[in-house]
Amino acid sequence: MDRNEKKKIVSDLHQRFGKAYGTFLVDYQGLNVDELTKLRHKLREEDIEFQVVKNRLLLIASQGTEVDVLKDYVVGPCALAITYDDVVSPAKVLTKFMQEHKALEIKIGQINGKVIELSAIKRLSQLPSKEVLLSKLLFSLSGAHTSFVRLLSEMPRRLVNVLEALKRQKV
Repeated sequence: MDRNEKKKIVSDLHQRFGKAYGTFLVDYQGLNVDELTKLRHKLREEDIEFQVVKNRLLLIASQGTEVDVLKDYVVGPCALAITYDDVVSPAKVLTKFMQEHKALEIKIGQINGKVIELSAIKRLSQLPSKEVLLSKLLFSLSGAHTSFVRLLSEMPRRLVNVLEALKRQKV
């Protein structure tokens, strides 16, 4: 790989790191080509980028980005799973794949510049996806809205009932 190719790779990675919401550093050593292809396919289905990168290029590209917090963990063969939206999905895919294929090891992750350990990544993988959480929130909000409207409409009706009862008593 010549110098211009390396500069292009570093520039591309740096731009992607700047937009990334979360990044997971994994050790893929021991996976065969078929297993690595399956992992890439599963991650791609969730809109997660997966790339094997030379450590030196990774360290240079991460400077000035939130991914820079992972620099102490970049040792040995490394691959990156980069997400721009939902950090639960990559955690789920990587954790499940790691259980099925012992050769894959999640080294560390970062979310918005904060390092998350393997135990936190495993807990994160147990959360419902972003879409499920948003639908639950929407359901809760619409339920509160409906109850509030029902409460407001109930007050005038009770007042009318009281006035009607008073009218009957006087007649």
